[in-house]
Amino acid sequence: MIHKLDLTTENLHGSFSKDYQPILTVDSGDRLQLKTPDIEWGYSPSKGKERVFFESRVKEEQKIHPMIGPIAVRGAKPGMVLEVKLNDVVPGWYGTNWAGGIKNWQNEALGLSDTEKLRYDWELNSVTMTGTTKMGDRQFHVGLQPFIGLMGVAPVEHGIHSTSPPRYCGGNIDCKELGKGSTLYLPIGVEGALFSIGDGHALQGDGEVSGTAIECPMDLVDVTLILREDMELTLPRAKTPSGWITFAFHEDINTAAATALQEMVQLIQDFYRVTKKEATALASVAVDLRITQVVNGVKGVHAVLPHGAIR
Repeated sequence: MIHKLDLTTENLHGSFSKDYQPILTVDSGDRLQLKTPDIEWGYSPSKGKERVFFESRVKEEQKIHPMIGPIAVRGAKPGMVLEVKLNDVVPGWYGTNWAGGIKNWQNEALGLSDTEKLRYDWELNSVTMTGTTKMGDRQFHVGLQPFIGLMGVAPVEHGIHSTSPPRYCGGNIDCKELGKGSTLYLPIGVEGALFSIGDGHALQGDGEVSGTAIECPMDLVDVTLILREDMELTLPRAKTPSGWITFAFHEDINTAAATALQEMVQLIQDFYRVTKKEATALASVAVDLRITQVVNGVKGVHAVLPHGAIR
């Protein structure tokens, strides 16, 4: 079944909690089709049309990312895995990114002011998949690679949780590989899973070094939700058109890298029926360690095993 969700305040929230009531309950295998607002909780359908702004239906004291949801999956139980298939991701016509204005290590390393935050507006073309912005008296053009920055299920812990840091249950992963044709696997910790999605990006480099990608609304996000009882995960994992990915998150980037590697070594052991040492040797010649992002409170690292790299 296909469920079409309207972009309204009644369908949006800006934090995670296992106590939030779902806006919809679906069956395993159902599809969702929806729009998502921009990072400023706004949406404009086309150039020249006024941007409409939305609120969070749960009225948090602090909201960051607008998310559609939560969506319950009938029969989802702790210990299962939620498979999220990204069938299509179509960006809106505009986007924004910022630089400076935040006191953090990357701005200090680059010598950027922590008092002046500069905004850059982009015009996006989802047909040619190009983006254009003006900086000073020059125009710059980039090729787009749209993806969803935030997909997660509710954490087990009590209380209300910020959308900023990614977690064992997903959330603000900000991995540019999670676009059309990719599948994300999330460990379920609560009844119904309570899946939420948002934070559209038109383009981002690994690291997201200024703190933002080209943040944009999405005119269409089409996903399929499938319950998996044949998988056991403690951290998110993904299969993309180019390879398998294991994720890890930690305040210390070395710890995040070590955990992402451990997850990948386990994946190689499972796939190829080899020992841990053999899997580590194979990982050293076939796996890439990449910095997902360094700006969300905890650092993200993902390990990538390209399809066909080990035969």
